[in-house]
Amino acid sequence: MILVSSCLAGLEVRYNGTHCLNKQIHRLVAEKKAAMICPELCGGLPIPREPAEILAGNGFDVLDGKAKVLTKSGADVTDFYIKGAYAILEKAKEINASIVILKENSPSCGSSMIYDGEFKGNQVVGDGVTSALLKRNGFRVISEEQLDEELIDSLMNM
Repeated sequence: MILVSSCLAGLEVRYNGTHCLNKQIHRLVAEKKAAMICPELCGGLPIPREPAEILAGNGFDVLDGKAKVLTKSGADVTDFYIKGAYAILEKAKEINASIVILKENSPSCGSSMIYDGEFKGNQVVGDGVTSALLKRNGFRVISEEQLDEELIDSLMNM
């Protein structure tokens, strides 16, 4: 089974109440080859919610207590992100996820790029909190930007 970010499957769960529909991922869900998750919702955050970014680090640093996730107005939402990450880890274990496809750039889901914590649109190499926790636990995590036809074909044939 594949685990995917709900926003990529078309659910309006992003911080601003929108989605990032990826037709290939939507198809995986429709064919019951993928399960949807949203770490922010699992952590207890509402829709809509204030934008958040990781300050002074990445998801691994957040898990290690060396960085925080803050909203644009400065509210500390680190605990929500950690709680959501652990909920997704449990789901990944429960369904024995073969691969996890998460939304790039998110402070939860980014698997290679996140925003730098200054709320100016600058991206840096790094993982979000959920991506970091899943990787630490041996799961293969990629973003929607890493999907190609060969990978989609192999996922569709699972």
